[in-house]
Amino acid sequence: MNVQKGAAMKIDNTADRDWWRGAVIYQIYPRSFQDSNGDGIGDLAGIVQRLPYIASLGVDAIWISPFFTSPMKDFGYDVSDYCDVDPMFGNLADFDAVVETAHALGVRVMIDLVLSHTSEAHPWFTESRKDKTNAKADWYVWADPKPDGTAPNNWLSIFGGSAWQWNGERQQYFLHNFLASQPDLNFHCAAVQDALLDVARFWLNRGVDGFRLDTINFYMHDAQLRDNPPLAPELRNATIAPQVNPYNHQEHLYDKNQPENLDFLRRLRAVMEPFGAAAVGEVGDAQKGLEIMGEYTAGDDLMQMCYAFEFLANDAPTAAQIVEVMERVDRVAGEGWPCWAYSNHDVKRHATRWGYEAAGLRLMTTLMMCWRGSACIYQGEELGLTEADVAYEDLQDPYGIEFWPEFKGRDGCRTPMVWEKSNLHGGFSNAGRTWLPVSSEHLRLAAATQEDDPGALIHHYRKAIAFRREHAALRVGEQDGIKAKGDVVYFTRSSKDETLFCVFNISDSPSDFDMPKGSWHPVGEELGSAHVSADGKLHLGPWQVCLAVKRA
Repeated sequence: MNVQKGAAMKIDNTADRDWWRGAVIYQIYPRSFQDSNGDGIGDLAGIVQRLPYIASLGVDAIWISPFFTSPMKDFGYDVSDYCDVDPMFGNLADFDAVVETAHALGVRVMIDLVLSHTSEAHPWFTESRKDKTNAKADWYVWADPKPDGTAPNNWLSIFGGSAWQWNGERQQYFLHNFLASQPDLNFHCAAVQDALLDVARFWLNRGVDGFRLDTINFYMHDAQLRDNPPLAPELRNATIAPQVNPYNHQEHLYDKNQPENLDFLRRLRAVMEPFGAAAVGEVGDAQKGLEIMGEYTAGDDLMQMCYAFEFLANDAPTAAQIVEVMERVDRVAGEGWPCWAYSNHDVKRHATRWGYEAAGLRLMTTLMMCWRGSACIYQGEELGLTEADVAYEDLQDPYGIEFWPEFKGRDGCRTPMVWEKSNLHGGFSNAGRTWLPVSSEHLRLAAATQEDDPGALIHHYRKAIAFRREHAALRVGEQDGIKAKGDVVYFTRSSKDETLFCVFNISDSPSDFDMPKGSWHPVGEELGSAHVSADGKLHLGPWQVCLAVKRA
């Protein structure tokens, strides 16, 4: 394993405030990454153990999903203490070791802040629900029932049913966009914003380099609590469980995406700025995700990056669909900065969603490393892991349990990493039983096995990331409009020193293509780049790319 250590280059984000631009970020789901103490659950010490592996991929940063103190009803996305580590993951000293080790390897650390809601076990909510006059009475979204006792409006929870839960103690309903055990914070309350900004300061002072902001567009709600209008059936294109969840029957005009959210994001950016920290926001909106991404990343006083769900969709993207997405980005987010992802902890792994074999996975990886924006890689996608088949009796995800069997939840993408083929649990744990079972189908794709195979997918990821790092035009350069000719996608990336022409055959059939005029020199041979003939004719095999450069 060739680890590129960065200890000689001290990480100073204030000296390189654009470090995030074009960065490759590796997402770690800590429960499933590496178990260091034999309890069947991954932890922070396990992350420290595997950080050399991550550094060997050549990534710029890691994003660690929540590890804060939590009842774990939504596996850490229900926080009961923002400023401490849940004992199942270790303690603050273990987190400090993650930061120190990562920085020594030249890797930055981003953590997942869940600001829109807390756990019902959080002391803030415990106080808020007591009565209508306590010091934190307005820290959550409380509302009186309608005269007939029903919920204040028609808002729905992503996890099913009404977004309102009755509380007998206060004789009011409280808002929960997710589980009923995840009450929403009231961002219209200045004290709530101040408290959450203090949380950000706590972790920045502890050395983190930035944040992934969960459900960034859910922070604010409509203060008038107006009903959402219905959404036409043909527009119900949500990424997660679109057919079984009535949440997708509404146009979410009032329960999220409120304009006042921008004021809070500016306050958060001001807190981050002295540290040179960066944030990537998760925009959860099936209809307006790209527009919100553009809005939230425009200028230099909001968030640096956001990602929407266009390439987290179920269907494999065609050349025409890729062009459509990128044209829309140019139109509604041209001044902003996207962060692209194919997989994460909430969606079926893209190797399964898209049904790609190795050649297709290689091409799409190269494509992500060539187009404008930053990139998120979800743990195990570099191994080509498919969606695991988790039996109903082994399910942990409340979303899957609620909508089984039409929707099996998110456990299939959250099963443990496989490090060794021969180990019972793939090298993840020596426990008798792990929190989710290791997929037997994954064992043949174990990291150690792929290290010994020069043709394995993991080596392609390393080569593609290294190629991106070598070319400023790909990291931070301009991008002309992405175009398609049949199944072939092509575009140009340019910086002051070079111009790259990038061509991708998104098909299992060969295709011919005429290169534009100019002195193009082939690059990217290690990525399987096709040869350009003297007359500019290009013959692309199935799932083949062509990368060519023209120097200034």
